Amino acid sequence: MVTALCPDALRHLITDIYSRLGLSPDDAALMSDTLVQADMWGHSSHGVMRTSWYGSRLQSGVMRPSGKAEIITDTGPLLHLDGHDGVGQLITAHTAQMVISRARQFGICCASIRRSGHFGTAMYFTKQLAEAGMIGFLATNASPAMPPWGGVEKLVGNNPQSWAAPTASQAPFILDIAHTAVARGKIYLAREKAEPIPSDWALGPDGQPCTDPAQAILGSLLPMAGHKGFGMSAMMDILSGVLSGSAFGPDVVGPYVADKSSGAGHFMMAIDISKIRPVDDFTSDMAVMIKRWKDSQKAALSDGIFYPGEKEYLHAQQRETDGLSLPDNTLTSLLSYADSLDITTSLTALKK
Repeated sequence: MVTALCPDALRHLITDIYSRLGLSPDDAALMSDTLVQADMWGHSSHGVMRTSWYGSRLQSGVMRPSGKAEIITDTGPLLHLDGHDGVGQLITAHTAQMVISRARQFGICCASIRRSGHFGTAMYFTKQLAEAGMIGFLATNASPAMPPWGGVEKLVGNNPQSWAAPTASQAPFILDIAHTAVARGKIYLAREKAEPIPSDWALGPDGQPCTDPAQAILGSLLPMAGHKGFGMSAMMDILSGVLSGSAFGPDVVGPYVADKSSGAGHFMMAIDISKIRPVDDFTSDMAVMIKRWKDSQKAALSDGIFYPGEKEYLHAQQRETDGLSLPDNTLTSLLSYADSLDITTSLTALKK
């Protein structure tokens, strides 16, 4: 692991990379921030490691350097959007601003998005909804990762969902979960680190539990909570893919495939709390709820009780002070990719 990297230096380098690949300066900066912020939160599976994945898709032309979605249907509080194979992060950020605006007008807004792409970390966007005084929800479908419950054929994505709500604390409540035992990016991260994975994460191509991340990538992930994980994941595919008219099931293509359109769909919702009750009253009650959790009896060997989103906030605060740590393979790949685009940098320039 290379430690004490400067987050802003990483953002600057990745912004240069995406600017070189045709994104506007503002769009390149947003893309960069989504990746570095994932590492700041401790979710390196969705962080800097993915820089070249999205870059290769831009270079091959299967992902357009665009973040504007076309409005297909507009009822006011309900939108149907077409991303036309643009950049998932940019499309989702643009959609978030639209649903916030509409929710302020109508009290609620839902957006169904087709032909987008993988958008990285869902909580990056639901956090924006919570900070706007909204209860936010975001779902997406993803490339096939697990079989339907009782089967062995890989047909269902991990299809994550994220919920967020404002609190009286510095960190919003943010739940961001995939419906497999782990996000597939954690398998790729284990491969980057040359580390084994737990035997209850995935099956190898032979259908047997495995601890080799390379074999797990060739095989399939296991659902979280058995049939419940499969059912929730299937519902997110219905909301994201089937409802929007985008790809679904095994027709969705992952971000690590450089030469095929993604077809991913999303579903976003924002509820304006102020249309129901004062936001300050809501966050005051949230504070009571959180305090009850934190004051309750701790389990044996517990390091404390944290509400969803709190650990990520604390991790990011520490990384601002101490700098980021990235696997050697991730950093080598990033520098090599920058060099392939004639962007000159060095490890020294990235250190804190």
